[in-house]
Amino acid sequence: SAKSLLPCKTTGAVRNLDSIPASAKYNGEAEWDQKEPRALSKFSSQRQILLVSEFLKLFAIFAFATCGGYSGALRLSVDCVNKTESNLSIDIAFAYPFRLHQVTFEVPTCEGKERQKLALIGDSSSSAEFFVTVAVFAFLYSLAATVVYIFFQNKYRENNRGPLIDFIVTVVFSFLWLVGSSAWAKGLSDVKVATDPKEVLLLMSACKQPSNKCMAVHSPVMSSLNTSVVFGFLNFILWAGNIWFVFKETGWHSSGQRYLSDSMEKHSSSYNQGGYNQESYGSSVVCGKERTPKSSWVEKGRRGCLLSH
Repeated sequence: SAKSLLPCKTTGAVRNLDSIPASAKYNGEAEWDQKEPRALSKFSSQRQILLVSEFLKLFAIFAFATCGGYSGALRLSVDCVNKTESNLSIDIAFAYPFRLHQVTFEVPTCEGKERQKLALIGDSSSSAEFFVTVAVFAFLYSLAATVVYIFFQNKYRENNRGPLIDFIVTVVFSFLWLVGSSAWAKGLSDVKVATDPKEVLLLMSACKQPSNKCMAVHSPVMSSLNTSVVFGFLNFILWAGNIWFVFKETGWHSSGQRYLSDSMEKHSSSYNQGGYNQESYGSSVVCGKERTPKSSWVEKGRRGCLLSH
């Protein structure tokens, strides 16, 4: 009928309201009903991501296991001109915490039965112990946080204390992982130099004589120590990446969202009341079969309106 036809100012076409599909009509209550499950789904997915990240932080056990449980050895041989004075199997063992200056061993001097007592050079115990300490406490905290997050969710969110504490601790451990991993990486390089068989042979007086033959039988295996450094920086990435997800659980994030939402509402309100004549731009709102100016769309939008141009 003619009453159901309304002119469209921007295109000059005629719009039939009966021909508009139901999915294109604005319904305020329906939109809010659809937003709520979407918000709940998004909130649930954020918690799932946070729970997965809590599990991943348990990788700290690999960091201190590969470093704290390490023990290595190297073997040297000294072949003197006088074969009775030779020693073809000189074993030098060392282990965590890598106080190498306390690792002593005896080697022949190739000058009779006299033997020379030597020690390795260096002390990387401070960086190694700091790295292992950070890893142990990080693992224990991750284990406790995972248990609380799964079984004591209400206590965790009570007065917003749980998320705040978790956020602060996560930031601190991220910094400690970075410092500890960097320090241990430097300490490991010092350990590799101090236990290099070629460097150890230079300490022996018998090896300074061309007539004697000194050689390395085998070198220490450092693969587990290299892995510990990799796990250290991997844990730093995991903890640093978890900061954002933990922050979204705190009241600081929700208060910031409320402030942004209030600012946008005030801006929208001031824009709608700013004296703009929306009809001059050819915009109108269809509420049922009634055309109204766009400036009143905010008040009538909840009852179900369709913006047309």
